[in-house]
Amino acid sequence: MIFETGDNAELRIHLRGLQEAGIDASMIRIDTLCGRLQHPSGYRLSRFVTDPTGESDSDHADA
Repeated sequence: MIFETGDNAELRIHLRGLQEAGIDASMIRIDTLCGRLQHPSGYRLSRFVTDPTGESDSDHADA
């Protein structure tokens, strides 16, 4: 996770800053967390990780 907020405008400002910093927009995940009636809705920016274990495909026993 990179950033979390309850304000849509703040989300867009942060996302624009990431894009201006050269972060590939296709690698950013935007989640909308629906709060329903008990909690306010929120927004979360995350960055996709291609291989979180650090292993390549050839290192897997089932490959």
